[in-house]
Amino acid sequence: MDGTISLFSAEASGPGLADLAGVLCGPGRMTGFGRTAARLSAVVDEPWRAGALARECRRRGAEAQVSAAECGRPLVRTPFRVDLLPLEQRWNRGEEKVLPEGFRLDGAMLRMWALAAGSPQGNGYLLALDPEAPETHERLITALAQLGVRRITALAQLGVPAKAQKGEEALLRVTGRRRLAHVLELIGDAPAGAEPAWPSLVPVVRAV
Repeated sequence: MDGTISLFSAEASGPGLADLAGVLCGPGRMTGFGRTAARLSAVVDEPWRAGALARECRRRGAEAQVSAAECGRPLVRTPFRVDLLPLEQRWNRGEEKVLPEGFRLDGAMLRMWALAAGSPQGNGYLLALDPEAPETHERLITALAQLGVRRITALAQLGVPAKAQKGEEALLRVTGRRRLAHVLELIGDAPAGAEPAWPSLVPVVRAV
């Protein structure tokens, strides 16, 4: 990388509430309270993810707390807020999560997605999708391609290229040193404690 900041990178503009859409690309969910307020919540795999997401939410003016979901996994959740209503209205259709019409991904959103559900694996990088919202998957692949991250493999389960059904684990896999470098350029440096979620240009060796 030459040090030039991309117009779409996380550093191109200050942090804002719109960045939270990146959490919705992965496990995030919006919940409305009538038509007066909404909150963002996400169940994640590791406590450090919840802590990092809560800090990033606070940077964007949305206080967030970490607790345990009913399943026992870490849960990060904002309070109900009036200023989160636009996200809820765009991303929800009744009880279903949908990708908004005309959705455009940027580096700040991708950064939040990486914190919520990204992980390096071997010579690639995995981004988990929402298994309960399979209709969003193909359009998120398109959104990444529009951001310059092309030739993505969709995995219903690790090693099995397929279109995921509702409830099945679903991931995107980015490979190639140039594409991984581009992802790093877009999302910026890892916040403290979130290094395990960040793409690596060196193949990751997993302990056996």
